Amino acid sequence: MPGKKKREEQEKEERMSRAPLPRRNQVIGLVDQLLGAKRMYVDCADGKRRLCRVPGRAKRRVWVREGDFVLVEPWSIQGDERGDVVYKYKYYQVDILRKRGLLKELE
Repeated sequence: MPGKKKREEQEKEERMSRAPLPRRNQVIGLVDQLLGAKRMYVDCADGKRRLCRVPGRAKRRVWVREGDFVLVEPWSIQGDERGDVVYKYKYYQVDILRKRGLLKELE
């Protein structure tokens, strides 16, 4: 089946992909509590707890659950309290982040 083969190749390429690291003011966080309507509390690596949302452009692509590691971009206004979820890390990318020591503040 050509569809199955193509899907397996895509999964293999995803596993080989690197984990995106935080840029500028972005921070890694751990989803603590889901509130509904694509909003959640995230404990961030900088020691702050933010009310985050999944922006409209990513609502259907990103499914977030409690305990997931995400990349958060704080808002320019109320940045210490609120932010947007930019990326959700996959399980093998979390292992890469652990090896680099970027998750010590969260665990």
